[in-house]
Amino acid sequence: MTLKPKIFSFFAGSGFLDLGFEASGYDVVYVSEIFKPFMAAYKYSRVNLNLPLPEYGYHDGEDGDVNRLISHANYLKSVVKDCRADDRNIIGFIGGPPCPDFAVGGKNRGCSGSNGKLSSSYVELICQQQPDFFVFENVKGLWKTQKHRLFYDALKALLQQAGYILTERLINAVEYGVPQDRQRIILIGFHSSYLNINEDRIKNFPWLNYILYSQDTVFAYPWSQSAPFVADSSFPCPEKIPQELTVEYWFNKNNVLSHPNSLHHFQPKAGLKKFASIAEGDNSRKSFKRLHRWRYSPTACYGNNEVHLHPYKLRRISVAEALAIQSLPSNFILPDSMSLTNMFKTIGNGVPFLASKAIAQSILDFIQGSV
Repeated sequence: MTLKPKIFSFFAGSGFLDLGFEASGYDVVYVSEIFKPFMAAYKYSRVNLNLPLPEYGYHDGEDGDVNRLISHANYLKSVVKDCRADDRNIIGFIGGPPCPDFAVGGKNRGCSGSNGKLSSSYVELICQQQPDFFVFENVKGLWKTQKHRLFYDALKALLQQAGYILTERLINAVEYGVPQDRQRIILIGFHSSYLNINEDRIKNFPWLNYILYSQDTVFAYPWSQSAPFVADSSFPCPEKIPQELTVEYWFNKNNVLSHPNSLHHFQPKAGLKKFASIAEGDNSRKSFKRLHRWRYSPTACYGNNEVHLHPYKLRRISVAEALAIQSLPSNFILPDSMSLTNMFKTIGNGVPFLASKAIAQSILDFIQGSV
């Protein structure tokens, strides 16, 4: 029998994580997102991609309301119960709670910040609802930074007390063919009553099954260094590097100049002189990083703190180009009605499609090998 686990998605954003799971054979049946513009974009993209509506609907809330998730628990319990009526169903919760409170370059408010509290809410929901498995995605700061690590370990302890056997890995999106150096902590748990697993069996979780490039290998390639910016210039891909990990490859793959979001980019407020002075591939500063066409991108983070410039155009990158850097399919589109700020915010928050797909496939491999 082909497994088609039922997915309950939380902090769904515009659906990047969900799309990777669906492409791997999962069925997204419930979608929750607390920021209404992101939910609107999620709905729009599903219509455009001709994907079915989630069986149990869309659920948004008062924007940023931390308590909404928990107050919604009784309804959610009835939905999970209904989904379990067919005992063949496998139920999974997936989500990446908003993370600027844990980001190394973010607000650094930790568990006391409004976004930090959402991580606690998500873990509380998992413990209440007892899905067969869950995925928790967050920035590396939650795992690496000492002050945040205590909070993260406390969350893991709650999950273990609720019966979950855990496995985790600090992934880098570039390992999965994404043209981006982006580290994230992925925590996955399986309920012991579902697979009857123990700590020894979880050690065999196939984290490496879908890695295309080891990080050591990727960063050892002779990548192009910075060079003077020349508008509308052209030169071939250097030899001895994987072209498919470069931004230019993905710009061409997604035909970004003809993409519906190709004209969605910010205009400079203070003229173009500063843009022209930054070399192609110079990403040494915190903001105004210029991409190199024949190199992977730094982490996609397009808020107030970072501006990524086009390699050979005198402008910031477009929404279409940012989507390509997140390895989205070329037919993934954000609605014109969405503000530019929210477009770039949802892209920067999202899990790269190819990384999501690899995580989803790894979970299926483990389930199929354990049932």
